[in-house]
This record gives sequence, C-alpha cells and structure tokens, in this order.
Amino acid sequence: KGELRMQSLTFDDAGMYQCIAENAYGIIYANAELKIVASPPTFEFNPMKKKILAAKGGRVIIECKPKAAPKPKFSWSKGTELLVNGSRIRIWDDGSLEIINVTKLDEGRYTCFAENNRGKANSTGVLEMTEATRITLAPLNVDVTVGENATMQCIASHDPTLDLTFIWSLNGFVIDFEKEHEHYERNVMV
Repeated sequence: KGELRMQSLTFDDAGMYQCIAENAYGIIYANAELKIVASPPTFEFNPMKKKILAAKGGRVIIECKPKAAPKPKFSWSKGTELLVNGSRIRIWDDGSLEIINVTKLDEGRYTCFAENNRGKANSTGVLEMTEATRITLAPLNVDVTVGENATMQCIASHDPTLDLTFIWSLNGFVIDFEKEHEHYERNVMV
C-alpha cells in the first residue's frame, strides 16, 4: 500500500515526510508534515460553564474539554466529594459528566480535573436545578373544511426564572410567522 507506520513517537520524528511512487513510466512525489504535539491540560481556550442549568427529573451533561496532548485522564468532584460512575452519574471518555434524574441534592459546585504526563488542570462550574418545562395543554387533532380557519393551542408550565418560547412546525419544518403572516397568525396569551 505504500504505508508508513510509526510507533512511540518522539519530538525527533517531527518533520516533512515525502512519499515517492515510481514505475517504468515515471515518478511522482507527495509531501506531508508531521507535527508532534505535547502539552499539559489547559482550560484557557474552553473553560467550563460557570453556571449550568438542569431540569428537575431530567438529564444534564456537563462538558469538560481542556486542550491537552496526550489525551488526559478525567476525574470529577462535587464540592469535596470525589465522583465515581454509578446508576445516576457517569463520566464519559471525553471527560463530560452526565447526571440523570436530576434532583435538588445535585445542585452545587462541580470540578473537572484533567491530568496527563505533562501536567494537570481543573475547571469549576455551578449546577442549578430548574423546574422542568411541561406541555400542560397540547394541540388536538382538528378536522376542518377547506377554506375555513383553524386554531390550535399549546400551553406549557415552566420555571419562572427562565424565558419560554413556543416554536411551531409543520411536517418537521419550523413555521416562519414573519414570512407567512398572511397564512399563519400567532396569538400569545399571558
């Protein structure tokens, strides 16, 4: 195949590599640069969110994405408690922390620790629980004669500290009320 494999790379392996393919009719060249990257974990370019919101009874994923080479090992803590994989908590291979069936007890300061053979770093965010958004009155199926008007209702309950937006779609495509104002009308009840 003309494949070159290298194992246990060091900084000395960095440089320009050239592949030469040759037969009775001629010769061609291709070049590629190999860069060797090594750096301790840093959250400078992608810090953890300072405030993470999670819906009561829902699922939340807290991302931990430091820049590091080689790939770091990850661990998490809530306050001073070290977290381990369990029935509700899972640490993903990419460093993200997943919590399911979120409760009020899950609120608090979460810290992600990243460590490789070059060093270590951590980043912290605060998880806050909100009331889950629920549809309390869903649209109903409607049979309408051609040429008549139809009204569909959707009412939802939500956490009072958050804004709520209703988005309507038709067959999977979001309705643009500004462009289609002659056909669709949005009535917002407060």
